[in-house]
Amino acid sequence: MMQYKDTYGLNHVLEAMHLSKSTWYYAQDRQRYEDKYAHVKKQLITIAKAHPEYGIGRTTAELHDRGIHINHKVIEKLHRCWGLAILKRVQRPKPSAIRLLLQETGATINLVASLEEIGDLAVLYTDFTGIIYQRGDAMAQLMPILDHQSKMAVGYALGEHADTALALTAWRKAKKTLKRYGQKVRGLILHHDQDPVYTGHGWLHEVAVKDGVRISYSENGAKGNVHMESFHGKFKTENHLLFWEQESFESLEKVVKNRIRYYNQVRRHSALGNKSPINYLKEKGIIPR
Repeated sequence: MMQYKDTYGLNHVLEAMHLSKSTWYYAQDRQRYEDKYAHVKKQLITIAKAHPEYGIGRTTAELHDRGIHINHKVIEKLHRCWGLAILKRVQRPKPSAIRLLLQETGATINLVASLEEIGDLAVLYTDFTGIIYQRGDAMAQLMPILDHQSKMAVGYALGEHADTALALTAWRKAKKTLKRYGQKVRGLILHHDQDPVYTGHGWLHEVAVKDGVRISYSENGAKGNVHMESFHGKFKTENHLLFWEQESFESLEKVVKNRIRYYNQVRRHSALGNKSPINYLKEKGIIPR
């Protein structure tokens, strides 16, 4: 704009851009103001992040202690220019004790990565995924629990929200299945990402503390849970149109139940020698014929 001002005149340029003179002068004044005090921007941002509860008075005092002497009215205007008031209001919640522990332990949170061999029904995976239905107007949340070796979905739950209640419903179904097949729950590994549900007290208290399951966490979200992502991708792709056409949550529940049953009992898996998960486990004598 500056290159046209001298050639055509400020009034003509502003008229062409549908801007008033007051807006133009305000913008110029603000730019000069920000440029003049650019040297304190980093300090003000640091103070806003470290002390979001500080008002203009305490921020001014903090700057003075750092050897920067600026009038409080200037600091107030700079807060408006740089949006620091919003930065102060939007604070990240403090990490939970579980999250702090996960950060401290680092790679050791992934128990699966160090395993050389994995037996049948010894390592399970889980995660939430969205299922679109009502021709794109609604979405439900599915949480399957998948066995590493047999690919069997030992449990699942479908609901409206990806929350602790849904997760525990899926786990209790999985636990019931494993016990029916004579498999011990205590000591097996359950791997998932660090979703708040999986780091929360409700999930850990029941699954890890009460049931004695060894919890394993992915360090990098879905990328560290490839078996689950593979299941989600195939399951949703193969059944996309069926899910899409369901007009109610109740009808979607029935379809998902039937497709999980088909996946476990009928669908052939190349990784299992073209057997279904159920037939694979029966042939190995893991579950009764």
